[in-house]
Amino acid sequence: MSQTNEFQPILLGSDINVYGMARSFHEEFGITSLALSASGLAPTKYSKIVEVQTHENFDHEETFIQVLRDFASKHKDSKKKYLLVACGDGYALLASKYREELSKFFEVPYIDYALYRQLENKPDFYNICEQYNLPYPKTVLVNPKSEIDTLVDELTFPYPMILKPGNSISYLDVHFEGQKKAFTIASNEEMKLMLHRCYEAGYPDEMIIQDFIPGGDENMRVLNAYVDKNHKVRMMCLGHPLLEDPSPKAIGNYVAILPDYNQQVYQQIQDFLEKIEYTGFANFDMKYDPRDGSYKLFEINLRQGRSSFYVTLNGYNLTRYLVADRINNEPFTETIYGKGSKLWLGVPKKVLLKYVNPSFKEEIRRFINSGNYGTTLFYSKDNSPKRYLLMKYAFHRYIGAFKTYFHK
Repeated sequence: MSQTNEFQPILLGSDINVYGMARSFHEEFGITSLALSASGLAPTKYSKIVEVQTHENFDHEETFIQVLRDFASKHKDSKKKYLLVACGDGYALLASKYREELSKFFEVPYIDYALYRQLENKPDFYNICEQYNLPYPKTVLVNPKSEIDTLVDELTFPYPMILKPGNSISYLDVHFEGQKKAFTIASNEEMKLMLHRCYEAGYPDEMIIQDFIPGGDENMRVLNAYVDKNHKVRMMCLGHPLLEDPSPKAIGNYVAILPDYNQQVYQQIQDFLEKIEYTGFANFDMKYDPRDGSYKLFEINLRQGRSSFYVTLNGYNLTRYLVADRINNEPFTETIYGKGSKLWLGVPKKVLLKYVNPSFKEEIRRFINSGNYGTTLFYSKDNSPKRYLLMKYAFHRYIGAFKTYFHK
């Protein structure tokens, strides 16, 4: 690697994604990150590798931009480069929306707001999938003006079906009985009930009804990529999730990922990202459909994924590509296609072995017994007694969560 210029990572948020990025920066460059957040969350507490500064309502647009303006003004004479890294959907949206202004002081590795809005909104994303021949599940859209009962009665694919919000950001602002991040719906009656509750609670956007792709969590795949400022994909890394968090508001969050490799998937996603002139981190969720052998895309997150530390764990440090591009201005030379060798864990080993599809237990034990596994939160260079106990407690809570919510 060439000489690294002096820079300071500014992470937006304080969750496990923030800690994963702070750890990646620390492992690669020995640097302590600064995190700006609306509140302090457990994953970044008692840490020596990330300093969290909380600002009330920082996740609100007016406060967000004012805090960053104030920061820029305070540091305007600094010779350092300040690198913004959003670690949640809301922060990524605001970084994109204010990209032009923020770029006068910060390095802002995000797409323009018009493209952001197209990709972030799931219905628009599926239209783009259609345009670029990317496979996705059969989909029906519902909006606040839809005749819900009639629409549900006319659905043509079989139950179970998936129901999820088209806009995950506005969905966070509404609350109703039985609310989940995503639903697996078993009947007409349940579908109607959840749609009525959602819209009566004030949700303003589209809900998505989708064909259920057969198979469990083990048919999921996750891909993280970094695309440089000239829209060239520098790195891609595919993972094979084995288990998801069953808690209602965390459904879809991966808690165990095996390394994976699929050149066809890599090529398909690379072509797409380069054709739409993407820049920054991107995270794709997809599922293998045994009915036609395709990997169907569920969504794109316009940031690195919550569990993206699996990429760094497997030798492809996320920050390496970002800094080479945005701080050191190193030219593009090749696309790295990840081939990993380590299991990423977001829960205790015994939870994974108890609840995972039994056909994977032998492989998981091989990774564990050979020491080829790791976590985001337990870092030997950031392991004070207070932090260690808090992280052990956070991991321990998954035992109860799976006992309460997991259904095979």
